[in-house]
Amino acid sequence: MAAKTGDRVGPRDTERFFTGGMEQFHHPRRVRNGRGKEYAPTPQRQQLLAGLGGRVLEIGAGDGVKLSCYPASVEEIVLVERDPFLQAAARGIATRIATPVQIIDGGLRRLPVADGSCEAVVCSLVLCCAVLCCAVLCCAVLCCAVPVEETLREVRRVLAPGGELRFYEHQCSGNPVVTLAERLVTPIWSRTYGGCHPGRDILAAMEKAGYVIESVDRFAFRHFEHVLGIARPDAG
Repeated sequence: MAAKTGDRVGPRDTERFFTGGMEQFHHPRRVRNGRGKEYAPTPQRQQLLAGLGGRVLEIGAGDGVKLSCYPASVEEIVLVERDPFLQAAARGIATRIATPVQIIDGGLRRLPVADGSCEAVVCSLVLCCAVLCCAVLCCAVLCCAVPVEETLREVRRVLAPGGELRFYEHQCSGNPVVTLAERLVTPIWSRTYGGCHPGRDILAAMEKAGYVIESVDRFAFRHFEHVLGIARPDAG
């Protein structure tokens, strides 16, 4: 069920305590730099959102502070989040920005958004957690629930013709030895960091799900490789 920002009052001091904000609680990193009223989006978040317009869907609320980073050209932000605390935190920020925000209770298996209704979808440190670990056997993770490919199909469904996926995600290392190490630590890592799979090949998953990657930047953050870029569903 959709819940608009005025329906309930979120924590009044959310922004005060989160200050620069966090992309996601399970991967804490700032979304803004600076002090007081001089806060500005980090270069990564600025690049992620640059040039967006129309109706934009973002999956995962984080602490809500990232809502304040969207450019004025965005006409509406739809935020899908299933955690009640994060929903409330996001409402506290949404009431302070000019862009209309709709916060919807929902998960990754079926995004509660109409077909072809969004000009863009933003995924930030979410696709690495799209699969929930349910068992560990011989250092291999047996997974169930929402495969990342299924989430990407849902993203494709809600995108309008010509729409784009903006992504900022973990990506397995280009070094096979490092990738093996990432996958070996995944069972413990994922339990500690909200189901994150640092050794996942997100770019390959996108291509398998029928996306064309238009641009991508690779960089390391705390020794883990990340990718930030733009992908669109293959028109064919």
